[in-house]
Amino acid sequence: MLAAIRKNMPKDKVAYPRLPSFEVAGKDLKRTFEESLSKAGGKLFDIANKEEALQLFAELYPDAKVVCSATAEWTGNKSLEEVSAPGELENVDVAVIRARFGVAETGMVWLTEHELIVNSLAFLAQHLVILLDPDEISENMHTAYRRVDLQRADYGVFVMGPSATADVGAVLVRGAQGPRSLSLFFTKSL
Repeated sequence: MLAAIRKNMPKDKVAYPRLPSFEVAGKDLKRTFEESLSKAGGKLFDIANKEEALQLFAELYPDAKVVCSATAEWTGNKSLEEVSAPGELENVDVAVIRARFGVAETGMVWLTEHELIVNSLAFLAQHLVILLDPDEISENMHTAYRRVDLQRADYGVFVMGPSATADVGAVLVRGAQGPRSLSLFFTKSL
């Protein structure tokens, strides 16, 4: 069978089809991102500086006892350097993570092991605070996949909103299998 396939192969190489970019000029990526994230149950906040971020964090999570940060911009009280097994993050109330980029069309953010440090952080924490530079928004999945660098990361995941399921009785439940909330802080740096 393989011999028959080889015998009937085209003599000239066929070029791969050119893929369009699917980009729309002049689209407000930040606004589209905000609308998409909102539909997924996430909340978005424009943050001007670190003081504003800290004040908002205190308002959003007044009962947080264990805060774990995967970014040097934010100080938590549980260090990822001391975590020897992913399950040790089961008691994290709030995880703070800086996303590499976001996708406007879906409200997702791209995270790798470089941003997470311990991959389970984004899934075991009760609440996620994602820091995202508003200039780092890709329009759609077509443009996003051009930014994904699988040569520099062994693990990567798109995260969109808090965990949700409506399997039982068609009732929407948030946090059933992961974070109960996702708050995105639009900020260049803190």
